[in-house]
Amino acid sequence: MNSKLLNEIVEKIKKDLKGKGILACSGGTDSSVLAVASKMASRDGVLSIFVDTGLVREGERKRVESFFKEFGINFKIVDESELFLSNLKGITDPEQKRKVIGETFIKIFEREALDFKAEYLLQGTIAPDWIESGGKNRDTIKSHHNVGGLPEKMNLKLVEPMRDLYKDDVRELSKELGLDTSLQPFPGPGLAVRIVGEITKEKIVLLKKVTKIVEDEIEGALEPAKRPWQYFAVILPVKTTGVHGDKRSYGNTVAIRAIDSTDAMTGTFHRFDWEFLEDLSTRITNEVTSVNRVVLDITDKPPSTIEWE
Repeated sequence: MNSKLLNEIVEKIKKDLKGKGILACSGGTDSSVLAVASKMASRDGVLSIFVDTGLVREGERKRVESFFKEFGINFKIVDESELFLSNLKGITDPEQKRKVIGETFIKIFEREALDFKAEYLLQGTIAPDWIESGGKNRDTIKSHHNVGGLPEKMNLKLVEPMRDLYKDDVRELSKELGLDTSLQPFPGPGLAVRIVGEITKEKIVLLKKVTKIVEDEIEGALEPAKRPWQYFAVILPVKTTGVHGDKRSYGNTVAIRAIDSTDAMTGTFHRFDWEFLEDLSTRITNEVTSVNRVVLDITDKPPSTIEWE
């Protein structure tokens, strides 16, 4: 393996990491690439930590654990689902959600760093994260939890060797390292930014079910090369009248978001076949009976962002 870009990342880690570090690994492409590169740079000097926030997709925890083991990465998994749910109680503003999530992550990482005797926090921050988070002359589009969501004071020194890369760069690195290139981009705040309004345990359970159906249907119908770049479901804070069987229902509304992009900076909504959408909607409302309306997001980026919050 002789990628110039990969070698540059490994050398940056060696240069910036003056002691032991913990690595925030969500299992997404960015942090997974960083976890492998960090192992190449420092072997057991870095502990990769996956935090189960309770806001991850079905099977995510097991998938990330399998990835860690396959690549021989020094890792730890911690379950903090109750803490995140408690900290997010009553919060509806998306910017506040992101900041609370970012601060909660940092408190957990500071605690884990003490146990590991680490001084550094490695993050898979890439260019869209800090560009959209604003600062200097840039407007804040949304505060990414790993940038704008960080507290002003923290006890760990940040190491972000991928900060100048874009999504297409990271995907090329992912291919080179032999990672799963069909992996769906997933936001650091998880399902929290796909529940518009207050987050509750019931909404999380509902969204996990719908998300799995959306992913299963798209991945079952389309070859990897023909799939949208990103696809997911969103719960709206709106209930509507419907009919289940021969009875009136007053149920949840979910939106389907599928977008084509290369760098996450711009994107166009994906054009699905109408019969596929009909089948998808039918399966969602049949299997998740608390949902009685499914809508489709047909907005490009810009003017919208990829995520709803």
